[in-house]
Amino acid sequence: MKKILITGASGFIGSFFVEEALKRNFEVYAGVRKSSSRKYLSNSAIHFLELDFNDKKGLKNILKNSIRFDYVIHAAGVIKTCHKDDFKTINYQYTKNFIEALQETDKVPDKFLFISSLAAFGSGNENTLQPISITDTPHPVTLYGKSKLMAEQYIQSLSDFPYLILRPTGVYGPREKDYYLAYKSIKLHIESYIGTKEQHLTFLYVTDFAKLVFNALESEIIGKAYFVTDLKQYTAQEFNTIIKKTLNKKAIAIVFPKAIVKPIVIINEKISCLFGKPVTLNSDKYNELICKNWLCESAEIIKDFDFQPEYDLKKGVRKAIEWFKNEKLL
Repeated sequence: MKKILITGASGFIGSFFVEEALKRNFEVYAGVRKSSSRKYLSNSAIHFLELDFNDKKGLKNILKNSIRFDYVIHAAGVIKTCHKDDFKTINYQYTKNFIEALQETDKVPDKFLFISSLAAFGSGNENTLQPISITDTPHPVTLYGKSKLMAEQYIQSLSDFPYLILRPTGVYGPREKDYYLAYKSIKLHIESYIGTKEQHLTFLYVTDFAKLVFNALESEIIGKAYFVTDLKQYTAQEFNTIIKKTLNKKAIAIVFPKAIVKPIVIINEKISCLFGKPVTLNSDKYNELICKNWLCESAEIIKDFDFQPEYDLKKGVRKAIEWFKNEKLL
């Protein structure tokens, strides 16, 4: 039985990785913090490792006394924070600490799969709407994206390190919290945009992503990076229309001017951070939302892993909303 360690296992995406690993009969070790919720990690077959990536010495002690994992999925990270330095510290430095601990304890796995983000490359050309290519020069527009790019560049600089890097676009589905805000807004009859309705987007349903991750792990391919989408292109209007039809709601479409939204976002962020609670629509996220082109090329995942997503946006949003309704959240 192959042994796998999944960091960030208690998070939205990480918890689905754990479920997919169990389905494929892996011996699963969930890397979590002491404070992490284990709500979606209730299967008795799961082993837990409490990992503090800030403490490299402690990491090494845990790894020395642990088994060698066949595979590691590093999904731990931060996407919003009240302390801007946390992006670099957690997404880059903690990744570096972890890899060095693996190397220094002779516990490097057969494959180390790093969960990055399309944000590491930034948005595409807004005039041509040309999809972002793997050969393009990255220009992340957020601190989050910059920190993910730093981690990628560190990993790619290592010699004889068996890595794969996946850069998913907008991942959605049950348990997810950001797109959920759009569902709630439209249920209240408000269909909102920032600056323009002409935003071009890509999406990825969470279980499709989990299946791809494990197909990539079980392949012989190492040393490559990929963009990951459901292989389709959408607009913000299409996304909202799908939500409206799924919820059977009409909504008033409001395009909020960027000049009005930006100061509101900054003020709201500062107020919420006084109480230690980072908001979803923060200044970093704002920089993403005002970009018009988040299209990217994903042909390589078809060629290398025979990726065939089960969910397009219509089917995926319907499934996600069904889950939120069942949980009495919509």
